[in-house]
Amino acid sequence: MTATECVPSEYVILVDEQDNEIGLAEKLEAHEKSLLHRAFSVFIFRRTPRVEILLQQRALHKYHSPGLWTNTCCSHPREGETVLAAASRRLQEELGVTATLRDLGWFKYHARFPNGLSEHEIDHVVIGELSPAQSVAPNPDEVHACRWVTIPELESEMTTAPERFTPWLHQALSFVKPHISRL
Repeated sequence: MTATECVPSEYVILVDEQDNEIGLAEKLEAHEKSLLHRAFSVFIFRRTPRVEILLQQRALHKYHSPGLWTNTCCSHPREGETVLAAASRRLQEELGVTATLRDLGWFKYHARFPNGLSEHEIDHVVIGELSPAQSVAPNPDEVHACRWVTIPELESEMTTAPERFTPWLHQALSFVKPHISRL
């Protein structure tokens, strides 16, 4: 048995335009065939006293968007797993942190990549907060680098060098901005 045969397939939840579950698909197949599926994007904030967001640079070996900067973490819930439970799981797996999370709702987007894959997702936007004393322990299998930035700093960078960021980040950030004042 090879190493790849030992790794179980990951599945994503297929959804309709209203985020109702309609089935499952193997993750790579969903990205090859541009199947609409459920995902989430987590934004973790801290106050130092300025409000900063934790960004991650995707691992350089990711099958799409390698090396691009994005929100704190993002992934897909598993069958029978809520968005918040999945977001908590992935925060721990990718960055070694836990936080109380809140689902702000979702948006739909479709992005195609040069390697022929695509993201066609109902993306739930999730926020949480860390204290300045909490440390982050990035998993190198998932994350190449991390950094804290303010929203204005991030927006400036996204304007001057949009190619350095994932295609969903701008839309997800726009979704988060009205909630910043409540943090």
